[in-house]
Amino acid sequence: MRKKPVLLGLTVLMSLSALTGCIGDSASTTKPGSESVKDANPKVSTGSYKEAPMWDSLVKNGTLPAVDKRLPEKDDIMIEQTVEKIGKYGGDWRLPWSGPDDKWGIGMITEEAMFRFKPDGSGVEPNVAKGYEVNADSTVYKIFLRKGMKWSDGHVFNADDVIFYWEHMLVKETFGKALYDCYYSVDPVTGEKARAEVTKLDDYTVQVKFKHPSVMFLERMAIDNKWFFAPAHYYKTILPEFIGEEKALEVAKQYGFKDTKTLGINTGYYYWLYSQRPTLRPWVPKNDPNSDRFISERNPYYFKTDKEGQQLPYIDRIVQTKIQDKSHKLVEALAGNVEVSSFDFADFTVLKENEKKGNYRVIPWSTPSWSSTGVELNQTTEDPKLRALFQDIRFREALSVAVDRKEVSEIITNGIGEPAQASVPKGLPNFQEGWDKQWTAFDRDKSAKLFDEIGLKWDAAHKYRTFADGSDLSMVIYQEKIADNEKFIELLRKYYEQVGIKTDVKIVDQGSFFDLKYANKIPVSVKTVNLVNVAYRPDELVPLRVITPWFGHYGLYTSSKGKEGVKPEGDVAELLANWDKIKAAKTKDEINKWSNEIIKLHQKNQWVIGYTSPTPVLVVAKNNVRNVPKLVNSDEFRGLGHAHPAQFFIE
Repeated sequence: MRKKPVLLGLTVLMSLSALTGCIGDSASTTKPGSESVKDANPKVSTGSYKEAPMWDSLVKNGTLPAVDKRLPEKDDIMIEQTVEKIGKYGGDWRLPWSGPDDKWGIGMITEEAMFRFKPDGSGVEPNVAKGYEVNADSTVYKIFLRKGMKWSDGHVFNADDVIFYWEHMLVKETFGKALYDCYYSVDPVTGEKARAEVTKLDDYTVQVKFKHPSVMFLERMAIDNKWFFAPAHYYKTILPEFIGEEKALEVAKQYGFKDTKTLGINTGYYYWLYSQRPTLRPWVPKNDPNSDRFISERNPYYFKTDKEGQQLPYIDRIVQTKIQDKSHKLVEALAGNVEVSSFDFADFTVLKENEKKGNYRVIPWSTPSWSSTGVELNQTTEDPKLRALFQDIRFREALSVAVDRKEVSEIITNGIGEPAQASVPKGLPNFQEGWDKQWTAFDRDKSAKLFDEIGLKWDAAHKYRTFADGSDLSMVIYQEKIADNEKFIELLRKYYEQVGIKTDVKIVDQGSFFDLKYANKIPVSVKTVNLVNVAYRPDELVPLRVITPWFGHYGLYTSSKGKEGVKPEGDVAELLANWDKIKAAKTKDEINKWSNEIIKLHQKNQWVIGYTSPTPVLVVAKNNVRNVPKLVNSDEFRGLGHAHPAQFFIE
């Protein structure tokens, strides 16, 4: 038996508890009476500004304005707090990637949101925005922008860019996304949704007005629609409504797209891949993302400095080199060819063993995951007999107790992910005492008894179970090729077949998995819940759209307003009812109450089955790369982007 690295597990747990212990108390920035955070910035401790040496010659020959002309006005510059110390300029951040399909790899690292989550996770703070005001009943929000701030091409950024984005991209769904839920408020009596009104008050102030209270608007925007702005001057040169369909089609083909809709989706939603599109991000793409090496270079107009007045970012370039597969990425890290990147916990042993040789350090980031190994059964799967079986809580319990969690823990997690059920981790909002022990005792006899109660029979060879009518019963587990779960899936297959459930496995590419999920063709998937707070992001727990396997086409029914999909009933319908109550809540206490009800329904039904407790995500940083903190890794916080990479530097 492997020796369990107890210290690492304890450190991760303490980190999660410390960070998230206050999240439940910060479900909203709204307090009784109006709240005003007009200027969240510390002041620069020097009267002069400094810039990267790479700009010296351009400034001297007049090609680029001086640094103080490129930054926002002095009082509106954002001062980024360094983790260890003031950094030095220069160097390349080498980062393996799988190509343009891995859009979020570079997207999350370079992201600049209107409001971002604080490092300790205790709510949001202004970022692109300078500050905000909210009235007493959370119906009117004023967002203040930074005077003198500029896009990466030098054009002024102001309220017009917010209004343009709202009117011509969000409301018109230019980039293929329906208007985000955060821009609707809900009537607490009728449940009616009302869209917000967004108006310009002056060049640097935007107002968002709701018909009903929207207590968590800023937090929801920080998740749903992080970039509440777009460069109007750029989009007026490519969108059909401004230049006509024929000319826009020519532009689309120049970008390599077949039609204007695809042009809108990619430049509007995945814009960080395109060098033509101005940005507010710290690094700007410089070449075609389909190249073998995709290079992003520092933004000369980036709006942040360190406390000594040095314009960020410190690192000159991010150089992404295409890799063949995940193993290739690991090889590059072991060889010391990766400045900073994150890895799955499955790579823990080999990464730790090679720390000295590779001249890097492994930094464990805790996660808000419910489990490190889990499985989801599609409650709306197409086969009616299989659907009825998956919806039977006895079948889910039988699959849970059929697995030896101790063996899974040792083989898959090195003993760090202890035997446990998928559940809210301690320290997160709505934690339920004892839930992690539900259905966890390894008991094949109980599994058999439950199958018998359901009415499942044995085939003639007494090898596999059949449906009650004697027809074949088999489950197919789908998994994305990019995921590192093959060993776990094979363990599951072994356990399930030992209790008579015939199990097949299909590994498909990421695009195919996405298509199959939306077509309701995935009956079983290896997956688990990963979220900080249901009130922040309900996607994996409440069927609002097609996103996670367990609720399948319940989500399509909701997103299509009943025109497609499967109508939610019983406890699944109750999830949606509770979510509506959260959206209509007038206070933080109401939000916590109905969030807790959603979590209790998950505890009762165990739609997501877990086998081992969460393990950390591993951030690997070269020893000469500084200002890399230890935080919590979550999609809400934007993964490695939560570390504010603009302040990383190479020593």
